[in-house]
Amino acid sequence: MLTVNNVITEKDTIAIELKEKILNLKSKIGIIGLGYVGLPLAVEKCKAGFSVIGFDIDPFRVGMISDSNSYIGDVADEDLRNVVSKGQLTATTDFLRLSECDVVIICVPTPLTINRDPDISYIKAASEKIAENLRQGQLVTLESTTYPGTTEEVILPILTKTGLRIGLDFFLAYSPERVDPGNKQFTTQNTSKVVGGITPVCLELAYTLYQQTIINVVPVSSTAAAELTKIFENTYRAVNIALVNELMMLCERMGIDIWEIVEAAGTKPFGIQTFYPGPGVGGHCIPIDPFYLTWKAREYNFHTRFIELAGEINVEVSNYVVQKVVRVLNDNHKSVRDANVFVLGVAYKKDVNDLRESPALRVIELLRAQGADLSYHDPNIPVIEPQDGSTVFLTCQPLTDELLAQADCVLILTDHSNVDYNQVASSARLIVDTRNAMKNVISNRDKIIKI
Repeated sequence: MLTVNNVITEKDTIAIELKEKILNLKSKIGIIGLGYVGLPLAVEKCKAGFSVIGFDIDPFRVGMISDSNSYIGDVADEDLRNVVSKGQLTATTDFLRLSECDVVIICVPTPLTINRDPDISYIKAASEKIAENLRQGQLVTLESTTYPGTTEEVILPILTKTGLRIGLDFFLAYSPERVDPGNKQFTTQNTSKVVGGITPVCLELAYTLYQQTIINVVPVSSTAAAELTKIFENTYRAVNIALVNELMMLCERMGIDIWEIVEAAGTKPFGIQTFYPGPGVGGHCIPIDPFYLTWKAREYNFHTRFIELAGEINVEVSNYVVQKVVRVLNDNHKSVRDANVFVLGVAYKKDVNDLRESPALRVIELLRAQGADLSYHDPNIPVIEPQDGSTVFLTCQPLTDELLAQADCVLILTDHSNVDYNQVASSARLIVDTRNAMKNVISNRDKIIKI
């Protein structure tokens, strides 16, 4: 492991002053972007004793925070109220206040363009705002997932246009977020944090910052190494999910239960990590991050065939689910056109209220295109509004025996824990289960079709 302590010497007077502020919890932290990453991070820093200013372009978010109302599932209202009432956390749309901050952390979205190329416009906009208010003695860190080279090739030139010197006057690092929404076991505090700096002094300061709130901080040799670490983590997951999804489609032809295979293989104590099949991949990371790497690879005349194939499979599996519904309806003497399909669960993963890149949106669009009549129930998603190219607009329906019985098919796309699956089995006429949510249901199993 890299050695990061004691790199700062007596001549680094600005760095010494900043490090002492960090160690004494006197440094004021600014966080740009108060979404799924930024708000939990802000609260965590406040709990450690720091004072935090949260910056966002959305006045709704700023107002919610000021009123101590959390819009992020992983941040309890009580925790937010505690840090806001003490004055530790304030939120604003006024980016001029960046000059008040000793540390500025960028947590903005990094989506894909319509051509599936990286869209780092939010990173650039945040960097420009920082540059307009940059002063001596500030540490800037980027946490948004991005391609290797972004921190050094994009952010650094914007900040150095001010005339301030990197590693002497101001400091720049990259430390990727590792948030897993809905995960109660691994939180911001107990999830290891990777960090890389533009210079050794930058690294030491960023390492010191994250050590104050995170149990294990892992330094790497450069910001590009830290950026690639994050991309690799999510690409690893995308590839393995694609593998089990492909196996699922093969198992159907072979008449073998994929869930039995996965669970049996998972009993091996070494050499395998369990991944589960499903209707596709969702969330901000897995469907997007691998394409950041494939885009960057083209700069080196390298074709990432494995990664791109995984992406194709994870999209194709949504089509597979739709065709499965069509076949099941046909087997029950019902055309998909005008069929009443009741979707159970639309969040991208269980027990979260996040719709970003959810495969449920693709499946609903595809079924609608074939003439099906769609409705849904999700205890965490009260309404589906058009987003990310999806035109779906639906309102959550109650999970009643009457609605279940009226449906020609109940399609389980997200296996939330707070759903009564025995009720579903008792009332539904036909169930297509893409998540093995009905595995513990004993009665009426003849209604259940697993993928």
